[in-house]
Amino acid sequence: MSLKLTTFSKLLIALVVMVILFFVLRKYIPQSGENSIAETTETTSTASGSQEVNQPISQSIQNEASTKKLFEYTAPIPGNGKLKGVVELGAAGFNSFIVNMDKSKVWELKKAEWGNSLVYDNMASSSDIREGLKKYISKILDYGVSGKDIHFVVSSGAQKIESTQKIINELKNMGYVVNKVTPEQEAKYALKSVLPEKFFGNAFVVDIGSGNTKLSWIDSNGRPKGIDTYGAKYYADNLEDKFVYNDVLGKAKQIPKERTTTCFIIGGVPFDMAKQVRNEKERYTVIKNPDFYKADGAKMKSGLNIYKSVKDATGCELFVFDWDANFTIGFLLGLN
Repeated sequence: MSLKLTTFSKLLIALVVMVILFFVLRKYIPQSGENSIAETTETTSTASGSQEVNQPISQSIQNEASTKKLFEYTAPIPGNGKLKGVVELGAAGFNSFIVNMDKSKVWELKKAEWGNSLVYDNMASSSDIREGLKKYISKILDYGVSGKDIHFVVSSGAQKIESTQKIINELKNMGYVVNKVTPEQEAKYALKSVLPEKFFGNAFVVDIGSGNTKLSWIDSNGRPKGIDTYGAKYYADNLEDKFVYNDVLGKAKQIPKERTTTCFIIGGVPFDMAKQVRNEKERYTVIKNPDFYKADGAKMKSGLNIYKSVKDATGCELFVFDWDANFTIGFLLGLN
């Protein structure tokens, strides 16, 4: 005798089978809900070794991106030092520095004046130049620097400017020695003033001037090395950005890889970059990537192009601006 099922009976049996299958699947097949997300987060956190378990992955990425590059170094203070002054005849004007320096050549900056256009403004005659120089020098004397401890240095960029020779002649007539330096000497002087000894093995120096850019480092034998390339005013010579970028790139690639962990950077355009992010009166300011800055004028645009090329060539991630150093102070350090 065959058993015939009604339509209702068939539906009831199907429902029972579906309920049984639901519990079987729930027990033996992994879920794709909250537990699997938590497990993924925990695995990612454990692999990184730096995030808390159960911290969302997106928050971990945000934290990493917001980490600020740090530079921790405190320059030594001179003991029983003496005031010395140095004046740079630069391509854009006078820069003057007064430092306190001891017998061990440890120094600290006491006073600085940047970009005084006295050199090129309203100096048509020899008497104009002489009177302007006297006023300028008197400020340094009034600070307490002895006349014999004031030195004059003509940058390699300024030597290309015709009116600079008139300034040099008047200074010599006033009894001062005027020191002309080559780009290679500038690079080595910058190195001497900027690069602390503890960074000799893993850092290099860049000085982006108006007339040229100097790159320098200490080689494996402890000797200073310096090379130069175009400065931030290359636009005045109608040079293309790409041409200068490639020239800087080739020069900067000569820096040994082990010397590119940190870059100490100085010069007019780096000064403007550091000014935007300086923390109060700190001596060392970590400057940001080139794309952070907006070019304010042709000189800034050209300087950023040079900066980007150095960064691309070396792969250096930490560029530190020194508010006190200048290649002319390195010149002072080289004197007996």
